[in-house]
Amino acid sequence: MANASLWLYRFLVTGFLPVAGLVLKLRQVFSGKSRPRFRDRLGRNLPEIPGGGIWIQAVSVGEVELARRLVAELRERAPELPLVLSATTATGLDLARSTLGQSLAVFPCPIDLPGPVDRVFEAVRPELMVLVETELWPEMLHQAGRRAVPVAVVNARLSEDSFAGYRRVVGPLRSLLDPLALVLARTEADGERFTGLGVPPDRVRVGGNVKYDLEADRRPLEWQEEIRRLANNRPIVVAGSTMDGEEAQVLDALAGLAVDGAAPFLILAPRHPERFDGAARLVTERGLVLARRSSLQSAPPDADVFLIDTIGELARAYQLAKIAFIGGSLVPTGGHNPLEPAVWGVPVLSGPHVHNFREVYDEMTAAGGARFVADSADLRIAATAWLDDPDLGAAAGAAGRAVVDRNRGATVRTVDALLELLEEV
Repeated sequence: MANASLWLYRFLVTGFLPVAGLVLKLRQVFSGKSRPRFRDRLGRNLPEIPGGGIWIQAVSVGEVELARRLVAELRERAPELPLVLSATTATGLDLARSTLGQSLAVFPCPIDLPGPVDRVFEAVRPELMVLVETELWPEMLHQAGRRAVPVAVVNARLSEDSFAGYRRVVGPLRSLLDPLALVLARTEADGERFTGLGVPPDRVRVGGNVKYDLEADRRPLEWQEEIRRLANNRPIVVAGSTMDGEEAQVLDALAGLAVDGAAPFLILAPRHPERFDGAARLVTERGLVLARRSSLQSAPPDADVFLIDTIGELARAYQLAKIAFIGGSLVPTGGHNPLEPAVWGVPVLSGPHVHNFREVYDEMTAAGGARFVADSADLRIAATAWLDDPDLGAAAGAAGRAVVDRNRGATVRTVDALLELLEEV
């Protein structure tokens, strides 16, 4: 039986949907940012779904990447166990479909209202629901509880700001946390915040960070040799997952490096596809010669910058780098995953805004595998230090790789706990 607070939540979400739909449509028109179609999130026209097993819900690209490691381990340990995956963003769905779509059902996360969520539950009929990181939707939790489907939150993280936000609303909805049978927190601090929300302590464990189990993706890049030819013995810098305002700072830093006579070859990978063309304009407006991944066959031989305007290739591109800059950090968006270059032994530069990966950066900076920079001038100075002394850069890269190696094991621990929970069910 839904409580009064849940009915109020449903009323507010239903009333807000027309306005939200219009706002999102306008944002899509003006920004070019692709989102799952509204009708696809109504829980209709689902792919063929095997009953039972585990429903994994991820949000975007980072969570889907993490889910892929869990799926691989589950496939090895329990090959007959049905698995399905939902994702919230268009880029997350695209990655899930391209990498996992041949082996399991992939579909958009339903809108958090009774009809869409009920339809998905009826189609999936899961024995266990797995939420990746933090995705606590009231209707989804209510429907799981109504069906006695246990819910596990894996790689669970809850920042101080998020904890404060949840605390403001969780009181009247506290009963919706009852289906949380297991919270596998990344750290002790994350676990304490979940218990602070009202999750019983005996349901909260520290499982470690699955993202440390990242393996270098050694599938060949079809453009790898072409990039080496374009770089023409220049050191390669990869600026990955950059956000609005960061490409300009990276390009300014490289302009300073060129003045010092150590101009590197830049591989640039904006975080969101709708910003590919804007990043390309920034490059050409500065008088730099641009090559694009999507038109590599016509790449100019004197290119200064290579733009990755595709999804799913950045992690492999880091292997080409002498230095990696991780975006989302010079602007206050929380940063992105520095382990992707670290697994290749590549040293990392980052801005200060990294709260999404604070624990990882704490270890990497303490070990010397990563450095923080404040702006483009600081980025130029730090890059110069590692480029002018390749041994120093290589040592920093090795230190970052060592951080990855000593923190491995969370994937196995997570799957152990999920299979144990399934046995109890």
